[in-house]
Amino acid sequence: MSTTETRTITRELKLHATLLGGFVALLWAIEIIDFLVFRGSLDALGIRPRTVPGLVGIALAPLLHGSFAHLAANTLPFLGLGWLIMLRKTSDLVLVTLLSALVGGLGVWLTGSPSSVHIGASGVIFGYFGFLLLRGWFERSAVSIALSLGVGLFYGGMIWGVLPTRMGISWEGHLFGFLGGVLAARLLAGRLRARSAAAVGRPLAGRRPRG
Repeated sequence: MSTTETRTITRELKLHATLLGGFVALLWAIEIIDFLVFRGSLDALGIRPRTVPGLVGIALAPLLHGSFAHLAANTLPFLGLGWLIMLRKTSDLVLVTLLSALVGGLGVWLTGSPSSVHIGASGVIFGYFGFLLLRGWFERSAVSIALSLGVGLFYGGMIWGVLPTRMGISWEGHLFGFLGGVLAARLLAGRLRARSAAAVGRPLAGRRPRG
C-alpha cells in the first residue's frame, strides 16, 4: 500500500470518528442538559401520534432519550452500525439516517398509540440495521452480500425488536425505521447501478465505428 493510499485511509477513518463521535457527543450533551436543567421535560417533545405538535417530534425524537441507560443502550449499536455504513462511502450515512428518521417518524406518527410519546435514536439504529441487512440483496455484489451476512450473524437478534414483544418499547419506531433503512438500500443500489452503467457506456460512446 502506497503512502498516498495510507494517508487517504487515515483521513477517512478520522472523518468517520469525527462524524460518529460528534453526533454521539451531541446526544449525550442533550441528555445531560435535559437532566440537569430541564428535569426531563424535553422528552415531551417526542413524537405524539396524530397530533400537529407531534410532527415536530419526527425531527427531535432521535435526539431525545428517557434516561442515561436508554442512551447508553443506543450508543454502541449506533457507532458500530453507523461505521459499517460509512465503510463504502461516508455520505451514505446521511441518506440512511434521514430516511430512517423520516420513514420511522412518520410511521410512528400515523400508527402509534394516541396517548404515547416516542423518543430515542433506536428507530435510526434499526434503519441502519435494515440497510446493512438488505444491501447485499439489492446490490448483489460479493462484498455487500458478505457484509449483510456478517450483520445478520452478529446483529440478527435485533429483528425481534420490530415486534410488539415488550411494553414501553416503541416497536413501531423500530419497524418503520427498519423499513426506512431498507428503502435507503434500494435507492442507493439503484444509484450505484446507474453509475456503473454510465461508466461502462462512456468509453463505448466515444469509440468511432470502423468501416
